[in-house]
Amino acid sequence: MSAQIRKVCTIVEDLHSELGSPVATPVRRAAVAAVIANPWAGRGVVATLDDEVVEVAPSVAHQLTSRLVDALGGVDRVQAFGKAAIVGTGGEIEHAGALIHTPYFGNLLRELTEGESIIVFSDDRADAGASLTVPMWHKLHAATRSHYQTIAVRVPDAPRADEIVVVAAGSTGGRPNARIGDRSSDPDVRLADLPLDRHINNSLERVR
Repeated sequence: MSAQIRKVCTIVEDLHSELGSPVATPVRRAAVAAVIANPWAGRGVVATLDDEVVEVAPSVAHQLTSRLVDALGGVDRVQAFGKAAIVGTGGEIEHAGALIHTPYFGNLLRELTEGESIIVFSDDRADAGASLTVPMWHKLHAATRSHYQTIAVRVPDAPRADEIVVVAAGSTGGRPNARIGDRSSDPDVRLADLPLDRHINNSLERVR
C-alpha cells in the first residue's frame, strides 16, 4: 500500500517588515501539505497501525520534505522545522499521530533537512477547510528561543472525512527581530523573586 495523494499544497511567507519597518534579516517560512486517503478509513478500530505506517509515512515524508527544502532555497537554508496532521472526521486522532510521530516520518524529515532536534508538532481532527497552526523550532538547538514560531496551514477542501492532511513546515530563520534572549542563558527565576501584584500573590498562596 502506497500513499494515495489527492493533492499537495505549498504555502510560502516572506517576512520583510514589522510595524512598518524593515526586519534585520528577511525570513521565509513555508509549509507543504499533502492530502492523502486515510488508510484506516471505514475499518473501525484497527488494533495495530504499524503496517500502514511503514507503507505510507516514508513516501509522504520524502515528498513533503523535498518540496519544503526546495521552497526554502536548499537544505542549508533550513534553520527551523515542524510537522502536523489533520485527520478527517471519519478517522481517529491516532491516525494523524501515526503518520507523523514515528521514525518513518520524523526521522526522514530530520535527515533530509540535516536536523538533530526532536521535531515539534501539532495535530487535530476537523472538517474540511480547518486551519491548523504548525509550530516550529530550531532544527539543531531546540532551546533557541528566537526560532520559536508558527505558520498557519489551511486546505479549503481537505481533509474530507476519509482523508488526512499531513504537513511538513520550515523556516530560513527565527522570528523577525527576535530579541527576548535564549532559554540556555536565562537566569534562575523563582516565584518569590517576581514583582507580582499583592492580589496575585495572595491567590497563589491559597492554591498551594
